[in-house]
Amino acid sequence: MSAKGRAFLLNFLCFGVLFIFIRWGVLYFFPNLTYMIAFLITGILSIILAPRFAAFKKEEGKEVILMKWIFLKNIREL
Repeated sequence: MSAKGRAFLLNFLCFGVLFIFIRWGVLYFFPNLTYMIAFLITGILSIILAPRFAAFKKEEGKEVILMKWIFLKNIREL
């Protein structure tokens, strides 16, 4: 699998896991919310809190995956 495919998969998995946990938390603490509002809140929070992964080609021709996250100061190489 290419680095670009792995980066896409990591983006999808991280967003999905955060979406499920945040949705569970929102519906647990605010049970009277309608599902549409709960999904909107969950989606916005997941977009903001999920780490971003990107494929980058180095000068040597080697592809690496970079991660940027709101809780980390620098960009990390995986």
